[in-house]
Amino acid sequence: MVKSPIRRQTNSNPFSKVVFLFGPTGVGKTQLISSLDPSRFSVVNADSIQVYRGLDIGSAKATKEERARIRHYLIDVEDPWKQFTVARFIELADEACAEIAKEGKTPVLCGGTAYYFKHFLYGLSEAPASDDGTRLRIAREVEENGLPWAYERLLEVDPQSAGRIKERDGYRITRALEVWETSGRPLSSFLPSTTPRYGMKPLCVGLCRDNDELSDRIGERVGEMFRQGLLEEVRRLIREGATAEWPGMQGIGYREFFDAMRYGEDSLQSIKERIVRASRLYAKRQMTFFRSFAEVIWISPTEKAAFARLLDEFLA
Repeated sequence: MVKSPIRRQTNSNPFSKVVFLFGPTGVGKTQLISSLDPSRFSVVNADSIQVYRGLDIGSAKATKEERARIRHYLIDVEDPWKQFTVARFIELADEACAEIAKEGKTPVLCGGTAYYFKHFLYGLSEAPASDDGTRLRIAREVEENGLPWAYERLLEVDPQSAGRIKERDGYRITRALEVWETSGRPLSSFLPSTTPRYGMKPLCVGLCRDNDELSDRIGERVGEMFRQGLLEEVRRLIREGATAEWPGMQGIGYREFFDAMRYGEDSLQSIKERIVRASRLYAKRQMTFFRSFAEVIWISPTEKAAFARLLDEFLA
């Protein structure tokens, strides 16, 4: 049985203070990060696609120049054909924050993957740890019967989890079925902690823009990705063996190309429109989730002076 090192709660805090900087896709997080003093801060990536190597344009990673100016952690830490779990994120983010604190600097957790922030703050639920035998048996059943069969099975035993999991998300479907078979309880019945790890009290800064402005920015951002060579990046990944089943290819900006191939579409314009539409819907879901966080200070990405004052007050 493989157990996660993250489940145990502790009062020993390896990093005294941490800043959460989050917001929807396209809002301008990189714009604000560029204003940070690199002698005082380092960035910990909290984007679930930027962790993957080779997925640069579609995930809108910080450029090499931006990363040379201020240190970024948790970028390019996993191969795109491997699953990067939230438990792994917490483990690496803890290590990064501790290292940053040892350097006398403050970690800034920055990104748009809401559940990364949530679980970094509160830890994982008390669901059973992964069991190799059960997981492999379920994987064989999925291979024999197909992913749609597995999703239908999940609908029967845990409809609440099925409602949150995408029908082609093999990893999470398998994990939910594994929890059911290991414990006899649905994954959704294991409630997450509501007590921050380490007694953590982060400074939570949320970035927002007018809906129409954000929608326009997303359209412009997707257009810029294509100008930068998104199509060539996807072609390279396919030459390297990428398939729609790779976890890294599930991200917006990549999966639309595989959908187009599956349905026989070959228009770049239609793919671009799919990416824009999916990005706008995702931004709405992100804002809904982020607004559920307590004690968030909402500012515009253009308010660099206000952001600097918040940091100074927090660290005083």
